[in-house]
Order: sequence, then C-alpha cells, then structure tokens
Amino acid sequence: MVAQPTPKGAWRITFLLFLFMLVNFADKIVVGLAGVPIMTELKLEPEQFGLLGSSFFFLFSITAVIVGFIVNRIETRWVLLALAVVWAVAQFPMVGTVSFTTLLICRIILGAGEGPAFSVAAHAIYKWFPDHKRTLPTAILSQGSAFGVILAVPALNWIIVNHSWHYAFGALGVVGLLWAAAWLAMGKEGPLVQTVAMAAADPRVPYLQLLTSRTFVGCVTATFGAYWALSLGLTWFTPFIIKGLGFTQKEAGWISILPWVFGATVVLLTGWISQVLMGRGVSTRHARGVLGATPLIFGGLFLLAMPYVDGAGLRIALLVVGSGLCGSIYVVCPPMLAEFTPVSQRGAVISIYGALYTLAGIAAPLVMGSVIQHAALPLDGYLTGFTINATIMMVSGLLGLVLLWPNSERARLLSQAPEPKFA
Repeated sequence: MVAQPTPKGAWRITFLLFLFMLVNFADKIVVGLAGVPIMTELKLEPEQFGLLGSSFFFLFSITAVIVGFIVNRIETRWVLLALAVVWAVAQFPMVGTVSFTTLLICRIILGAGEGPAFSVAAHAIYKWFPDHKRTLPTAILSQGSAFGVILAVPALNWIIVNHSWHYAFGALGVVGLLWAAAWLAMGKEGPLVQTVAMAAADPRVPYLQLLTSRTFVGCVTATFGAYWALSLGLTWFTPFIIKGLGFTQKEAGWISILPWVFGATVVLLTGWISQVLMGRGVSTRHARGVLGATPLIFGGLFLLAMPYVDGAGLRIALLVVGSGLCGSIYVVCPPMLAEFTPVSQRGAVISIYGALYTLAGIAAPLVMGSVIQHAALPLDGYLTGFTINATIMMVSGLLGLVLLWPNSERARLLSQAPEPKFA
C-alpha cells in the first residue's frame, strides 16, 4: 500500500489547533495561579479550594464522551468552534464581584466545554496526517498546554498582582473569542477521511472489544497517573509555592512556569524520538508504548524524594522534573489508539480515553485539599499529597509498560470482528 502524502495546509491547521490548546490550558491554570487571592477574598478553606479545582472536571468526562460520538458524524471544524465560544462566555461572569457558588458554576461550565478539547483536536489533526506522521503533530498539539501556561502565566500574574484576579478571567474570555474568529476564517476539515472502499476494508469492531483491549486499558491507566500530577499542577502548584515554601505572588508567577518549560521539552523530545525510531523500523510497542510509560516511573521517584530533602530550591527542582516527565504519555497514547481503532470509531474511542483518564482531575485536587487541611502544618500536607501523587504515577507507569502493545492490537481485534455485510 502506498503511503498517503501530507495534504497542503496541514501544518497551518496544526498551528491553529496548537493555539486552541494554548487557550485551553490558560483557562485551566488561572484558578491555581490566582489561588491565594481567591482563597483570601472568598475566605475559603483548603478543602473548599480543592472542591473548586475539582469542579472543573465534574462534567469534563461526560461531555468528552458525548462529543466524541458527535464528531464521528459532524465535522470537527464546527465542533471546535462551538467549544471555543463556550470557553470564552464562561469566563466573563468572573469579571465582577462573584460568590464561591458563581465561581464554582462557571468552572463546571468551562470544564464541560473543555472536556472534549484535546480528543476532538487530535481527531481533527489525524484527518491531515497519515499514521506514520502523526506523532510529531500530536506532540505539537500537546505543547499547546505547556505554552498556554508559559505564555499566559506571566501575563495573567501581572494582571492579578497589579489589578485583580477578576480581570485575569476577563482577559481569557477575550482571547477565546479571538481564537474563535481566527478559526472561523481559516479552519478547515482535513481530507484524509474514510472512503467507502476504506470502510469495507476496515470493518467496525464492537466498542466493548476496543475499550477492553489491553492497549486501551494501558493508555487510560498510564495517563491517569500523569493527569493526577497535571491536575495538582493546575490547582495547587502556585499555592504550594506561596503558602508551603514562602514565596510572594509575584515570585510564584515565574516559578510556576518551570514545570511547563521542562514538560514542553520532554514532550517535543518524545515526539521526535518516537518518529525517528519508527522511521528506523522500531515497533510501536517500543517507539510509543515503552517510550511513553517509562518516564512516569522515574517521575514518581523524583516526587517521592521531596519529603526527604531540605531547601525550597531542591524541592521545586524535584517537583519540576518529576511532574514534567509525565508529558511523554500524552504524545504517544492518541496515535497508539488510532493504530488499531477503525477510522469511523476513532473520534469516540479517543474521547472515551480522555474522559476516563481525566477523572484524575476530580480526585487529585480534592485529595490534596483534604490532606493539607488536616495536616499539622501546611507544608507537611503538601508533601504528603505529592507522595500520594508519586505512588500513583509509578503504579500507572508500570501498568503502562505491561499493557501497551499497539503493534499487535489491530490484528487481534480485527480477527475477532464480525465479517462485513454487503448488500
């Protein structure tokens, strides 16, 4: 079979979707960045702030699944536009004086709009790149998250320090509307879609078989551990820097960038190394599965060392490296799922994967908030929370190593699939 070429305009769409994910993560980080001013103004206890961080994920998984099935039938171009508009609108109520309840409801709505984001964007990109060229675009898409934080944190923190955390939310609403306008003008649907002939050669596989396959289960469990760390970074990293280690809000703004800078490097290296290995004939079991899961184990070991060292600088370094190593798994899992999932079912499967692993976003901030509130000292609570995170990461990485076998998954699943029926 002749390999499909990359269509003209693919990299322009990739850049627009990179910006889409940039806005997505800027929206996510703002509550954690403004955590101390929000807790002070609204008089929140750590458990309440943990609930606020978790609330973002209450509908996140549900909408991810629903929209995942929708994009099997509706062009991703219009779905992405609708999501961006929801994000923007959900930010504006925070510009004025708000109660804890209002803030909570707006975060739930924002989470519902952002739940399908990465899965739909990945599905859209895969309509522009053939399978053997998907890892690098996926890495670039993932980098929207890192750069969303790297670029947004200094700007948002300046607004928080010099004006108010309320205006930081308003600024994100405006940016969201600007992206929506750009996408409406330049966004297009990719041409690499399933034809009738491809559908005949690529029969449907029962969803139960797809969702219980070892690689799907491996992707969910491995990414769950990574997302636990990411959720803590979004909600609790900046409060840890201020209340746990004693830095000011201004200083914490710059320190909060560090995990994302390191994580961005890890993600880009993973995408490049994976594509090079595949180009040399290395199986996707190793070029994607092993490459993505192994850093989780080492990342957990770094976090596990935090309570046993002294000094704020060394603890920050361990946290930065430990949490940053999680990024590899995000690069490799969507392409692995796309390897063995029929095209007509790909959008739903990637979205269900996203819906399951992001359940960590509900649990992680709540667990950390509870541990901090019941600890003798705030720092003790933070370090216990990161120890829990380390354990979850290492277990999820080990499960990933055992379960991720995408290179043999497709043949096994298709051998079990029913024969296609022709009229």
